Amino acid sequence: MSKIKIGWSEVDITPKKGVKISLAGQFFERITDEVESPLVVTAFALESGDDQMIICACDLVGIAANLNAMVKENLKDKLPISPDKVILSAIHTHTSYVYPRPNVLAWKLRKQDPTTSRSYLQENLPPDMEYKPLVSNEKCMPGEEVLQMLIEKISEAAITAWNNRKPAFYQNAFGRAVVGMNRRAVYDDGSAKMWGETNMANFDSLEAGNDSGIELIYTYDENKELSGVIANIACPSQVVEHRSFISSDYWGKVRENLRNKFGRDIKVLGLCSAAGDQCPRDIIRWVEPETPIDDPNIKRNYLVERRADPSMFDVSGLKVVGRRISNEIISVFEELNGDFKDEGLLVHETIELSLPLRKVTVKEYEDAKAAIDNFIEKNRGRRASFEDTAAMHVYSGAITRYRQQQLVNTVEMEVHIIRFGDVAFCTNPFELFLDYGNQIRARSKAKQTFIIQLACGTAGYLPTKKAEEGSHYSAYVSSGTVGHVGGDMLVRETLERINKKF
Repeated sequence: MSKIKIGWSEVDITPKKGVKISLAGQFFERITDEVESPLVVTAFALESGDDQMIICACDLVGIAANLNAMVKENLKDKLPISPDKVILSAIHTHTSYVYPRPNVLAWKLRKQDPTTSRSYLQENLPPDMEYKPLVSNEKCMPGEEVLQMLIEKISEAAITAWNNRKPAFYQNAFGRAVVGMNRRAVYDDGSAKMWGETNMANFDSLEAGNDSGIELIYTYDENKELSGVIANIACPSQVVEHRSFISSDYWGKVRENLRNKFGRDIKVLGLCSAAGDQCPRDIIRWVEPETPIDDPNIKRNYLVERRADPSMFDVSGLKVVGRRISNEIISVFEELNGDFKDEGLLVHETIELSLPLRKVTVKEYEDAKAAIDNFIEKNRGRRASFEDTAAMHVYSGAITRYRQQQLVNTVEMEVHIIRFGDVAFCTNPFELFLDYGNQIRARSKAKQTFIIQLACGTAGYLPTKKAEEGSHYSAYVSSGTVGHVGGDMLVRETLERINKKF
């Protein structure tokens, strides 16, 4: 078995002082230059035998298909290894850059039909409705400039981590911290709602469970001094997702806490596991935001004050989540034995996986067109609100999908399946519902399975059959590109390729 080499790097991508950026992740515009915590790209490079892996964890809402392709192209002549060995992932913070980010399907069809749900609305709502896209004319860093900066900085992180690799040791471990909880409420008629109100008589259950497990790898330099931590958590980084400041969300607090303990040079690779239906909030013990939030799904009609977590919409919640994670990482570290490993079999497979496109029926298409026509008729002469925008995207997404499905039947995506020692890594470009992640982990032959969602492209939510039947945001056709049939295929293909390596 081959000795390993490990390299780390961290590259700052925080806007320069005074530079305003538009924040991604909501249906209403947020432009700011206020920084709550820095944004970074953290890169981890691993070499063993004849194989390699570089993982870049980016403080972004997602890794769009164009960004993934352009970084890989930029690395072709700058790395001595194939760009296919590079994994780009996002922590899914909603307080980072807006940049041009087509999903994997829109990127594929850009020359045949460049229409997106947003562009359809821009083209079809009349001028007197004053439809306002996410990026206004207010002076801020242009999206194309952001894109080029990200290409350069992510490439820099990958190259630096590769060049920094040296003989190293590692220990893999496991911890627990409550971070993610299911955010979809199910009612007695079978319907579901993301952020749904639960303090009402027809509330039945949460749609799925949660996963408090943290898959961990600690890395060490040649002197067996801690150099970095890899942590895989089933919850996106969206505590402060509605706020108007720049933030790396809870991972910023985790980094800060671990560096206070271990020193400023410690690197932290935060990886988001399957968590498309998860959030940092307990919708049973609901705690109101500290100040109002522009999101109709957050409003409560039957509010009861609870003694529970602080607001998981605010910095007070960030601090609690960051403390829970970092305390567990420290606690597990302090209980580790002296079993340092300096070798491990590395097998890295990169494939293009084809999954069936989730389609709309002719009736769904016609109903969507009628809904938009009715909306226009009733609302002429007034500016469309963000609630209107969100509602119309459900219908414009269905119309766009109907057009797309005349051209293609499948969605192609980049997927990585890796064995490292007794650990498996697998990636997907979705906000993958937890049940799929549970199926993969439960049936994997690896001792530990790191699942990295939002990697190497964006393909939207991938809901379960139950979620599709319950409907609402994150389960609408317009919320993703692939449905539960494709989800089952993704699980089978991932497991087959993992288990062959063991």
